Amino acid sequence: LPLEQQIHAVGSTWLDRALVVSGSPQPVAQRFGAQVQAAMSRRVDFLVEEGLAERRGQRVVLARNLLTTLTDRELSVVGRRLQQETGRTWRPVRDGETISGVYRQSIQVVSGRFAMLDDGMGFSLVPWRPVIGLQLGKQLCAVSKGGAVNWEVGAHCGKSR
Repeated sequence: LPLEQQIHAVGSTWLDRALVVSGSPQPVAQRFGAQVQAAMSRRVDFLVEEGLAERRGQRVVLARNLLTTLTDRELSVVGRRLQQETGRTWRPVRDGETISGVYRQSIQVVSGRFAMLDDGMGFSLVPWRPVIGLQLGKQLCAVSKGGAVNWEVGAHCGKSR
């Protein structure tokens, strides 16, 4: 995503990940580095407006779990939109939950790539991993734990739990 589009994006961006690592925009005076620094500063302004960061003098204090919060906000918007388009109920994924369904499609959003798992009545958006790349149209199960996802393939996935 171009820097300019990352500034006001709802989801978790490269700029956010860089801010989490560095803690604040770092002084870089030349070329692309200067563009990144300016974009990071504007992104911090956006995060402050959203209540997800505070400026304290030269320091920037980011909200706890910033990346997760941004991803959840984006998935909420995308999930509601897909719910309107498909007529199926969007079900947010909760930590520790087992999600099962037919892998219908992958969706690329600002925060990353997600798999749509359709259980026949509703759907969930689960972080996509290469292991499911060739499983389109198949029954899958995913277990979400601490931000990581473990995938199982097959009609009986998750039954042993």
